[in-house]
Amino acid sequence: MEKLIQSLRSIDGKGYKAYKSIQGYYKYDNFDLYIDYVQGDPFATPSKARIVVPAEKRKINENWLTNYQRKIAAEDRIARAVGQAVKQNTLFIKGSGKSGLIQFDAPHQEVIERSAVSIDEKSITICLSIGLPANGRRINGKEAVKLFNQAIPSIINKSIFTISDQAIHQVTVLADQQHGIREKMRENNWIAFIANGAILPRSSGVSDQPLNEAIPFTSPAENEVEIKIPHQEELVKGMAVKRGITLIVGGGYHGKSTLLEAIERGVYNHKKGDGREYVLTDPSAVKIRAEDGRQVTGVNISPFITNLPHKQKTEFFTTENASGSTSQAANVMEALEVDAMTLLIDEDTSATNFMIRDHRMQQLVKSEQEPITPFIDKVKQLHDQLSVSTIIVMGGSGDYFDIADNVIMMEEYVPKNVTEKVKEITRQYPAERAITKGINFGEIKHRQIEQSSFQTTKGKRAKVQAKGLTKILMGKTEITFAQTEQLVDSSQTRMIAEIIMFLDKTNELNNQQTLLALLVKINEQINRKGLASFTAYPDQHPGDLARPRTFEIAAVLNRMRTLRVNQQRT
Repeated sequence: MEKLIQSLRSIDGKGYKAYKSIQGYYKYDNFDLYIDYVQGDPFATPSKARIVVPAEKRKINENWLTNYQRKIAAEDRIARAVGQAVKQNTLFIKGSGKSGLIQFDAPHQEVIERSAVSIDEKSITICLSIGLPANGRRINGKEAVKLFNQAIPSIINKSIFTISDQAIHQVTVLADQQHGIREKMRENNWIAFIANGAILPRSSGVSDQPLNEAIPFTSPAENEVEIKIPHQEELVKGMAVKRGITLIVGGGYHGKSTLLEAIERGVYNHKKGDGREYVLTDPSAVKIRAEDGRQVTGVNISPFITNLPHKQKTEFFTTENASGSTSQAANVMEALEVDAMTLLIDEDTSATNFMIRDHRMQQLVKSEQEPITPFIDKVKQLHDQLSVSTIIVMGGSGDYFDIADNVIMMEEYVPKNVTEKVKEITRQYPAERAITKGINFGEIKHRQIEQSSFQTTKGKRAKVQAKGLTKILMGKTEITFAQTEQLVDSSQTRMIAEIIMFLDKTNELNNQQTLLALLVKINEQINRKGLASFTAYPDQHPGDLARPRTFEIAAVLNRMRTLRVNQQRT
């Protein structure tokens, strides 16, 4: 550390670029500091530093690393402690621009693999972004000494050296329990489990915190199951959603969409105290919605849309400005292409003509004049022929009663099983509408992405940069995906940006593999080498990255306006 302090004092008052001389390795009493990147001026992207705490200084319990879910939970808990220490840092560093800024990629409600903290048998590594102090564009060495001599050691002491083994043990226990529930779900063919007592509503539309005084979830008796989970004698009770077709019905504002939103987020584990710790969903579940105006490239939407005017083919359909029904059809087919096994749909965000065509409309517009086969005529084929389940929020069409295996009605946020009542209604009031267009679902066609799709060059250099949660700048092109609802952390978006750059640089696509095969390889590389393996300097600060699901990676790639594909039959 003394070497760093001397260097900072020697460059005090010099031009800002003299900070480049401090890049490198420094040893502190309790940790090692690696300054991997130094910003070019005080207003630029902050500098990157890694703190490595050896196991001799902070003991690492081998039980934290016994499996994947425990390791991620332990890293997540430490990351929350570091994030809190950064937030509570009161040492004021004076200067221009980002002087004294200390940033850390702290987790939100979901527990996701991220690069901010990593643990192995030898050490704990923490990644920080720091603003090196300046007066104008001259180095403020005295404030820099405070930053490295006081602020950063204080943050590490109040997190890594303060958090107890017991606190980390508690989250690994929860991870074991969540994994245990997921195992039971697989064994019993459940696509979702919502525990009794879960708090589903969020505090507001812009906050993911649990709502105070919310009505705790209680399963209907017909759907209630008991699960024995690790580390606990008491059984966990809750609602199991079986494979098949499930409707969530009820009046407006009674909690239908709230239940579906909790289910769609259940593809991720949640932290203790979130209220959704034991709300878990099939990891291959994908939320489907209409998305007016999106790019669609080479997608086979013929299971839903055929015989377009002007003889436009739909087996390899491309448009720069999809309608609501066309976009929803494309979203379904793209999800199936990458092995989604559960679809989640809310009528509020769906195209009406994609979801239903009632008896009277069938009488007016004959089937040979209507290119759209509505989802109601395909959802049972999806399950029977492809083993794909569906959960649908439906408040406006009783025609869906005929194909439902299970119907849950929400009344003032309390679920009731009304499946038998629905069967009685269908017997008393038979549907008049005719099922349209064939008995087979149709073909899922796989596509290969052409290497030319990745146009990352802007000027003389390649650049791919995430802008918040739902936008990536790729070279001169903007990729927007604001309605990809299961992308939950901007660090996931940064990771997708790194994957795009990696695919462009490595020419991975020249192997003529399908999109699905490519995504499998990406996942395998993350499993073997980690998130940082996709970055330009994997041995340095990897950036603030979190692991996206393959479905969200595919969603971003599918929304590139530069996308070029070839189609391959299965």
